Amino acid sequence: MTTWRQDYLLALQARDRSEQAQKPFYDAYTSLADRAATANAQKNENARSSPITEGPAPVQPPKGATFKAPVETLSNAETLTQIQKDLGEAQRSRGTLQSRLQDVSDGLQKSKLQSAIDRKRLDELGLEKAALARRLKDRDEELRGKAKLLEDVHDETVSLTLQLNMAEDQVQKLKKENEDLVERWMARMGKEANAMNEASKFI
Repeated sequence: MTTWRQDYLLALQARDRSEQAQKPFYDAYTSLADRAATANAQKNENARSSPITEGPAPVQPPKGATFKAPVETLSNAETLTQIQKDLGEAQRSRGTLQSRLQDVSDGLQKSKLQSAIDRKRLDELGLEKAALARRLKDRDEELRGKAKLLEDVHDETVSLTLQLNMAEDQVQKLKKENEDLVERWMARMGKEANAMNEASKFI
């Protein structure tokens, strides 16, 4: 299970990779912006350096003649058109990159939020685990105490059983001795009675 720090670092690395992958577009856009600014500055400079003078009407070329624009003017116009075209492409690329950057930023924000939620949940689970561990420890101590008490009761029961058996043996022994004494006493008394009866015959 990844931690919130690992998720955050992975999101940062993904953002860095995305930005590095789009770096050529950033550089191209910057270069095109610089070229457009230079072209506009040159155009303004040319406009300022060419004063407007009133002179004779321009000579109309004869019919059938072909008008040829200066090569430099055509080159500047083509360059400006190409720059505008490249600038439009760069702006579209910029919009796409900005959208992707927003998506990555949103994903990063969601990852950070999810990481915070996961960290809070981990903290709650840690507290719950600690509470359960304490309860388990208390229950183990309680079970050990009850097991010791049960063992003590068992030992006491065994001891009392042995004492009871010994007492029963002693009772049986005393009973037997008592019976023997009674028998001997009865035998003695019978002998004495017989002796007295024999003696009374001679009187």
